Amino acid sequence: MDINATFIGQIVVFVILLWFITKFVVPPLSAANAARQKKIAEGLAAADRGQKDLDEAQARANDVIREARERANQIIDQASRRSGEIVESAKTTASQEGERLVATAKQQIELETTRAREELRRDVARLTVATASKLLGREIDPAKHADILNQLATEI
Repeated sequence: MDINATFIGQIVVFVILLWFITKFVVPPLSAANAARQKKIAEGLAAADRGQKDLDEAQARANDVIREARERANQIIDQASRRSGEIVESAKTTASQEGERLVATAKQQIELETTRAREELRRDVARLTVATASKLLGREIDPAKHADILNQLATEI
C-alpha cells in the first residue's frame, strides 16, 4: 500500500472538515441541544411544581370542604336545639295560659255561684214573706221589715 498524494490530500481535507465541523457546526448544535435539555428540565420542574401546587390546592379544598361540613352540622345542631327550645317555650306559655284561663274560669264560676246563692236567698226570702203574709192574712211590707228579711236571707 502506497500512500500517495491523493490519499494525503483526502486526509488533509478530512481533517480540515473535522476541524470546521468541530469549530462551526458542533457548538451551535451543542448549544441548541443544551437549550433543549434546559427547556425540558424547566418543563419537568414546572410540571413537578404544578403537581405539588395541585396537591396543595386539593388539600386546602378538602380542608375547606371539611370545615364547611362541620360548620353546617353545627348550624343544624343549633337550629335543632333552638327549635326544641321554641317548642318547650311554646308549651310552657300555653300551659301557663291554660292555667290562667282555668283560674279565671274558676273565679267566674265562684262569682256566678255566689250570685246565684244570693239571688236564691232573696227569692226564698220573698217566698217566705209571701207565705207568711198569706198565713197571717195580711201583707208584710218588705220596706218596713227589711231587717227581718235580711236576717232571714242570711240564715238561709
